[in-house]
Amino acid sequence: MMGHRQVEQAALFYEFSLEKHIPADHLLRSVDRFVDLQEIRRDLSPFYSSIGRPSIDPELMIRMLLILLRHSIGAAPVR
Repeated sequence: MMGHRQVEQAALFYEFSLEKHIPADHLLRSVDRFVDLQEIRRDLSPFYSSIGRPSIDPELMIRMLLILLRHSIGAAPVR
């Protein structure tokens, strides 16, 4: 089952807003402005089951991977 990105969950947990904590010029905001991932859900839907627990939202996963690549997280040599 394909999960959906949930924008507002303040009532379930605690009051924390990313909008208040991420500066306007931060990389996360530029991903939203310049990368259109609207079609990714439609393209990936055949690969998700209609039963079971919802997965991580594919749009969110792609955004996280873009940030990972930008910051080269995980590129450090393993010792």
